[in-house]
Amino acid sequence: MTQRPFDRQVTSTGVPRPLNVVMVSIESLSASFMGTFGNADGLTPNLDRLARDGLLFSRVYATGTRTVRGLEALTLSVPPTPGHSIVKRPDNADLSTIGEVFKDQGYEPLYLYGGYGYFDNMNAFFSGNGYTVIDRTVLRSDQIHFENIWGVADEDLFSMTLRELDARHASGKLFFAHVMTTSNHRPFTYPEGRIDIPSKTSREGGVKYTDYAIGQFIEQARQRPWFKQTIFVFVADHTHKGRGKQELPLAAYHIPLIFYGPDQVKPGRVDTVASQIDVAPTLLGLLNVSYRSRFFGHDVLREGATHPRALMANYQTVGYYESGRMVELRPNGRSRVVDADTSKLAPDDELSAHLMDEAISYYQLASEAYKKGYLKREK
Repeated sequence: MTQRPFDRQVTSTGVPRPLNVVMVSIESLSASFMGTFGNADGLTPNLDRLARDGLLFSRVYATGTRTVRGLEALTLSVPPTPGHSIVKRPDNADLSTIGEVFKDQGYEPLYLYGGYGYFDNMNAFFSGNGYTVIDRTVLRSDQIHFENIWGVADEDLFSMTLRELDARHASGKLFFAHVMTTSNHRPFTYPEGRIDIPSKTSREGGVKYTDYAIGQFIEQARQRPWFKQTIFVFVADHTHKGRGKQELPLAAYHIPLIFYGPDQVKPGRVDTVASQIDVAPTLLGLLNVSYRSRFFGHDVLREGATHPRALMANYQTVGYYESGRMVELRPNGRSRVVDADTSKLAPDDELSAHLMDEAISYYQLASEAYKKGYLKREK
């Protein structure tokens, strides 16, 4: 059988660390909103503190401009192939996911969402891939302080999450919980009196309220018996805008990624260029997990340092960033390599040729892998 480059055995040389994991994917959180990355408006004091006290990955880029692209990258570790996200495509069950890897290690994978999980096919995708799906349907009316078209307020989502995690811990189960926030989304409404920006006035209010809810969540989690044995991951699902003067403006895809656990994660900063598809293998590497991998991403703390690159897409164009240049692959076979800062055509040299080959290889192989079922897990 042909050995596919994304199908491999990952063998850790370290002692396995059976820790709980809570991964919070934050709606539309561009890195530019955080004080950590230079914002002076004080919108994210809690996330900035977590960045200082945790392991900050400072040059991570989202794969797309929609939530389902972020979920695809974080769950499957695959590039954003043209068309719809795999989350919304047919035949997307029984795939090789980070949840599957954790399940093989004795964890219960959870997907927690403050809205109705039928939106964007999330219920079907996650339940079809071995996760326990928990959405707003489990909440009583007295457990909801605020709701809008997207779901309950983030503080109610996090309260729900704490109850579910307490129950897993009480039963003796390790948990991997993927929590998806919604409050930083139009119309940017949230409970009054939480922050100093009135509800329904601006995206900045949505950002600051989500940060407030995350701060409350961490402080409440700190009181739990499972806190010291848990790693928290905070990452955006995508940024608040994906367009600019360039087809794929690099800065518009810049997102935060923080690993936090006072007793488990040494504070620091990693400046390696990386992609959302690298989150899963990096997290598993931190836990010293050995597993059969069908991930396209790599462990940023190990092999990633030798191959810094990022993959991203808008609705029609897919891109590949490396060494200051951006490869753009467009419909109808059109392509070009540009300087990522200026958008001017890059020299037609050996580097551009190499990057073009890399980009085509990633996307062509990812598309073929999904269509031919190579991303399916072994049963």
